[in-house]
Formats: sequence, C-alpha cells, structure tokens
Amino acid sequence: MEKISVIGMGSWGTTLAILLAEKGYNVLGWEWIKERATLMQDQHENKYFLPGISFPPNLTITNDLDEATVKADFIILAVPSHIVRKIMEGIRKVAPTKNIVNVAKGIENETMLRMSEIIHQVGNVPREQIVTLSGPTHSEEVSKKLPATIVAASVSEVIAQKVQQLFMTNYFRVYRSTDIIGVELGGSLKNVIAIGAGISDGMGLGDNTKAALITRGLREITRLGVACGANPHTFSGVSGIGDLIVTCGSRHSRNRFVGEQLAKGKSLQEITSHMEMIAEGIKTTKSAYQLSRKMNIDMPITDHIYQVLFEDLSPQEGVTQLMTRSPRSEDEF
Repeated sequence: MEKISVIGMGSWGTTLAILLAEKGYNVLGWEWIKERATLMQDQHENKYFLPGISFPPNLTITNDLDEATVKADFIILAVPSHIVRKIMEGIRKVAPTKNIVNVAKGIENETMLRMSEIIHQVGNVPREQIVTLSGPTHSEEVSKKLPATIVAASVSEVIAQKVQQLFMTNYFRVYRSTDIIGVELGGSLKNVIAIGAGISDGMGLGDNTKAALITRGLREITRLGVACGANPHTFSGVSGIGDLIVTCGSRHSRNRFVGEQLAKGKSLQEITSHMEMIAEGIKTTKSAYQLSRKMNIDMPITDHIYQVLFEDLSPQEGVTQLMTRSPRSEDEF
C-alpha cells in the first residue's frame, strides 16, 4: 500500500492521519515542535488538539521533515496556509516526484497565490500531481466519525480519483473535481465571510442578518472566483456554499469566533494572543482585499471586514455603511 506522510499534526492533520491509518495505510505524521512530537509518539495520542482519540499502531510521529517525506508516495500538507511556502522550500529536492495533497485554506499575502500555485512554483511539483482537499469538515466532528463530505480537486482527473479513493470511508464521503481554482477560492474566501458572521452573532443581529450575509457573501466569492478562472457552479457545491454555511454557523469555527469577539469590543491582537490554532480568515482577508482590487471586482462585505480588522472601523459603523449603500438590482453589487 502507499506510504503516506501528514505534514502538520494540528487537529485536522491528526484527524486525517488517523483516518488513513485506520484504513490500513502506513502513516508518518510530522510535528514541528520536537517535544510535542515525542509526546505524541510515546502517548499514541494528540493531547494538544485531539485528546481522547488514540492513534492506530501504524501511525507514527517524527520531528524530522526529511524522514517524513523522502519515502512517502503521498504527502498531505496540513499546515497553516502561511507556512506552506516554508514547507515546500524544505522539501524542494523530493517534492517533484511526490503526489501532494493540500488541505490548507488560504491565499498567500502579497503574492495572492493559491496553495496549489505555491506548491507548483516553489516545489517544482507538476500540476498533475497536486490535489486540494476542501469542504465542510470540522475535525471535532470528523474525528468522531460523524458523516461529512469533501471535494478532492486537481487539474488531473486521474490523481483526483486516486485521492478520492485514498480518503473515502463510510463516514467520510469524497467527491472529485477538476476545478481546483474554484475549490481553493471557495475554501479560502468563506473564512472572510465567517468573520462577518461572527460579528453579526456578537452584535446579536439575528437570523435575517446572517442569512443576508451568507447569500451576499457567496455572491462576492463567486464573482471573484469566476474572474480568476473558476467554474461558477463550484461555489454552489460542497466546497462552496457547503463550507460557507458550516463556517458561518458552527461553534467550532475559529473565524466566526474572531468576528464575535471583535463585536464585543476586543482588539484583534487581544483575540489572537489567546488562540492556540490559526484563524485563516484574518490573513485571507488581506489577500482577498488585494486580489479584488487587482481584478477590479467589487466586494463590499470583504472590504468592510478588512476595515474592521485592519483600519479600526467599528462593527456598528460597518453594518450601517453596508445597509445604506445606494439601491441596486440583486444582480449588482
């Protein structure tokens, strides 16, 4: 059977490593903090991010990136999006011969590159060997084997199908797609809208407001996605509206949490300093703001979330500005 390495043993990386090991694959997980790697290997459990769930015997942990990647057939990148470039630089020598599965959701600041583009450019990995796995899949639920769906996207139907088969279980249903642009942008940009949903919750604005935010937010995501070359139908699927709904509404959503705390008057620095795990939407908001201007796409919700995060706009004023924009057709922005 294929040898699989999971790079990044946070909650999602650990969940996927356990899933694959339980299917019988030999899985090697890489943890960047040496002390944590040692404890995980000794205790057969990730007590930091997934306590109470034991590792199968064929899941082992290492702190050595070379050991984790040299002999792997599939490398699963489960690190935060802003770390993907650093990892690809570290495995550049072996990366071109590997199948790379990215599960990070984000757009790189400054370059505005999607994760598959970084993997291709930095690691010199052929596009036909890159897959992005994305969908409404909180680790807190998948790790308990609650039914979930996800999409494996690649320019290559062949490798997308291989990854589909690799991960499919009776509780984890994997669809496939060749629209990797749409799948990556849907998974990334929904985190921006989720911060807005958290602001709405924190202000106590109700269900009507959140419904409006989700639907108008989806329109923004779709407009930008299509301008970047995505298929508009992708955003009405699992990796689009599916991921958007769960991230805007779930108690597990770190991005929704950030927005909720902002609405309660806390500063961004104060919020993030107490978070163990990354809220990808913070950095992605910067990239989405930059990309929308580069592509000349009007994204009013994203613009106002950017101003709340980085320009000291109050959430209350942001809502007022959005609600009092000039009247227009629903097809307009």
